[in-house]
Amino acid sequence: MKKNLVVQTLLDHKSIRKFSDKTVSDKAVTTIVQAGQQAPFASQYYSVLLSRNIKRNPMNAPLLFTICIDSYKFEKIMAKRNWKPVTNDLTLLLFGIQDAALMAENMVIAGRSLDLGSCFLGGAPFKADKIAEEYNLPQRVFPLVQLVMGYPSENPPTRPRYPIEYTLFEDKYPQLTEELVTNAMRIMDEGYLAQDYYRSRQAKIPLTVDRKETFTYDNYSWTEHICRKWGQWFSDPADLCTQLEKRGFNIEKKQRKKA
Repeated sequence: MKKNLVVQTLLDHKSIRKFSDKTVSDKAVTTIVQAGQQAPFASQYYSVLLSRNIKRNPMNAPLLFTICIDSYKFEKIMAKRNWKPVTNDLTLLLFGIQDAALMAENMVIAGRSLDLGSCFLGGAPFKADKIAEEYNLPQRVFPLVQLVMGYPSENPPTRPRYPIEYTLFEDKYPQLTEELVTNAMRIMDEGYLAQDYYRSRQAKIPLTVDRKETFTYDNYSWTEHICRKWGQWFSDPADLCTQLEKRGFNIEKKQRKKA
């Protein structure tokens, strides 16, 4: 199966954070975005922003894409048809997230097939107001994720993933036994430790809760890292709700009445 070039491309995926200064052609950019558009969608509820400013782009990447949930331009179409949206913003955002995320993943795959590397930046929603100011975004456009891309100047190994038995559940969700959970954790942690991933980046998340630090880079790995994220960060949704409201989305109120 790995002889299949599409499957091989997917299985060999790795995040790239170091790029050469080789220019990415306009044709390649257009191809990548068109490939993104061919992803499955509900409403093509997205738009893509592009920066080629290497000095300002994260990681000095030749390309910085920002994939947005875009209700603004779709509402323009609705107005042409003499409609107004009544669907609540939470529902629109969920469908928009699906559309934009699927497009972004297609762009990654297309870029990889053209020998380009990339890395997702997940913090865009928390600085949506700054991105909106930089790109002059109208209301009802919300940055979902950013994607740096360019020709790689590094070749890191692929990163570990959960074993298939901790991911694929046929017919019904299984009982997650101690053995199953422990084995999944072991595979992830041993894989990252073997690559010296966190030590090489000095990427241990500090403890901000009342817990004693018992980890060193000899045993600090993926499961502890991800637990520190979701065990300490973003306990209050207020900041994210504020960013959404600044962009014209309110997930707690009904949408406007029908025309």
